This record gives sequence, C-alpha cells and structure tokens, in this order.
Amino acid sequence: MRIAVAGGTGTVGRHVVQVATARGHEVSSMSRAEGLDLVNGRGLTQALQGVEAVIDVSGIQTTSTKKAVDFFTNATQNLLAAEKQAGVKHHVALSIVGIDGSTSGLYAGKLVQEDEVRHGGIPWTLLRSTQFHEFVPLAVKIGTVGPVVTVPRMFTQPVAAREVAEALVTAAESGPQGRVPDLGGPRTEQLAVLVRAYLAKTGQRKRILEAVLPGAMGKAMRSGALVPAAGAAVGRQTFSEWLETAEADGGRDQ
Repeated sequence: MRIAVAGGTGTVGRHVVQVATARGHEVSSMSRAEGLDLVNGRGLTQALQGVEAVIDVSGIQTTSTKKAVDFFTNATQNLLAAEKQAGVKHHVALSIVGIDGSTSGLYAGKLVQEDEVRHGGIPWTLLRSTQFHEFVPLAVKIGTVGPVVTVPRMFTQPVAAREVAEALVTAAESGPQGRVPDLGGPRTEQLAVLVRAYLAKTGQRKRILEAVLPGAMGKAMRSGALVPAAGAAVGRQTFSEWLETAEADGGRDQ
C-alpha cells in the first residue's frame, strides 16, 4: 500500500520508513526536511494524494504544557483535515504509555492528540509505547550542567524504536483497530541506573543527581504508572543490548 509517515526523519519515523519499505510498501516521509509543515498545514493535502494510510510519529521536544498542547492540536487537526481531502482511509498514531493521569508537559499534548484522533473522522489505530532506549542519552543531554547530570526519579521500561516501528507498520497493514495493546520493553528499570550505564559506556565522567519532580507527572514517574500494565505487548531488545549497538554509539552527540 501507499503509506505516508508524519515525522519520518525522527527517532522512530526513520525506522518506520525503513520497515515499511522493506515490506514492499510505497512510502513517503512527511517532515519539514521535505518541505511540509504539520503546524501550519503547508503542503499536506498534495503530499497525501493516493495515500492509503498515514502513520503519525511526529513530535516536539519540550517540557512546556502550552507548547506541547499547541503543537499536537494544530499538527493533528491539520493532518486529519488533509487526510479527509485526500481520501486517506486509515490514521495510525503513536502515543505514550501511562499518560492518563498526567496533565502537564508532553503528556498533556499527547492526550490532546489522542482525543483529536478519536474524533477526527478518519478510521484510526492508536498504539501507546514506553520511552525508547534513545530517551536515556536525551535525558543526559537535557539534564547536564557541567559535571552533574540531573535526572528525574523514574521507573521506565524502555523499548527499541525499531520494534515500535514494526508494530506501527503492522497496525497500518491490519486496518483500523482503535486502541491496540500497549508496547513496552522487556525490563522495568530505574532511569538513574540506565543513565549510569550509558555514561560509563560512552566514557563520560559525570555525577548523577536524582530529582523528585513535583505534580502529577513526577508522581507517575516514581509510582511506575508509566510502565505497561499486564496484557501489554513486550519488546525483545533490552537497554543493555541496545547499548552495545552502533545506534547507541551515535547517541553520544545527542
């Protein structure tokens, strides 16, 4: 089939493009690099002509609730409107495990996105996953000040971005299903432990400081609410296995 990938140059998006192409689909990537803009809708309808399914893995790196909500509201509304005009039959969206009780930051934006998808008029499939392995080097980048890395106290169950991509392409192939089982990695871990392993592997001598974040998001991080419940799909690659890959080596500069 013809599949368009919104956010096709991102952490998961590039894997989605590769997996879908390897399975014989005709795939196009939708990002600013290709001259398309989800936030203002530029070029979307034309890019979606003849497309049967859209996989949306677009995103924004922010801790601001307003920025996250604004981005996902505008991007999702514009994308769904363009899909209607182009005759797209299936919208597949990626969200995050455990966001129901969190009303701030990125999670607030993802909740808005899910609501837009459910009521957007295009038959849909929604997959929630846990954080990717790449979340750890990102946390290091964001939390580093001089010789100290501050990371939130958090339980996580990181999953391979490639495996999330495989699940999304399978969802597109299977047709609209509503919300499908959540997907998490094979092990529940503490973020600080993963950060320590990443720093050691990449030769970075930094002191780790765990921070107890306030509010609903901080509580969800500490309580294990961001870890999949029983019945979720479980990935194969552990964080330790990912850490030995070339992909992890490339994360040193993230």
